[in-house]
Amino acid sequence: MVQVQRAELEEQLAQGARRFEGCSFDDEDLSRLDLQGCVFERCTFAETSLFASKLARSQWLRCRAGGADFESVDAVDARFDGCDLNNSKWRRSKLASAAFHGCKLTGASFEEVAHLGIHFEECLLIGADMRGFSFRKTTLKELDFSEAYLSGCDFREAVFEGGSLRHAVLKLAKFQGADLRGASIEGVKLTEAGLFKGAIISHSQAASFLRELDLIVT
Repeated sequence: MVQVQRAELEEQLAQGARRFEGCSFDDEDLSRLDLQGCVFERCTFAETSLFASKLARSQWLRCRAGGADFESVDAVDARFDGCDLNNSKWRRSKLASAAFHGCKLTGASFEEVAHLGIHFEECLLIGADMRGFSFRKTTLKELDFSEAYLSGCDFREAVFEGGSLRHAVLKLAKFQGADLRGASIEGVKLTEAGLFKGAIISHSQAASFLRELDLIVT
């Protein structure tokens, strides 16, 4: 792994470089750089600041960016595959049509992001802050939202293929018409049960709700 500092990266970009493999940018200040269309493969960005950088159409392949700061970035049409993005910060970023596949996003913060058309698949979003996100009419494949902050999220007519909502914060979330049969909804509080009015659940999930009422289901 070769450590690359900001000045070196700027020089390579000026020379037309757009692909970086096996580079370490850990703890660097890469804020406000133009990285549009760049490809990063097996690179590390631990605690790196990418504040307000231009990341549109960039590709991130098996990168590690735990604790990285992506606040206010423009990552429209960016793609993240197999990346460790735990505890990353995305506040006020532009993530329209961005895609996250097989990524670890535990503890990530997506506060006030522009996310029209964003796509997550087979991602860990445990404890992530995704308040106000809209997943309406989308298919959610293997997304683990355990203990995530999902207040005000719109899941109307969404289809859950696997995944979990266990102990998630669901205040004011909307689930009308959602198909929850493939998801784990353990730990949902009785005070939140009304949120699932109009949703499709399985017999076992319904039995779980009834057990919360101390009723014996046979």
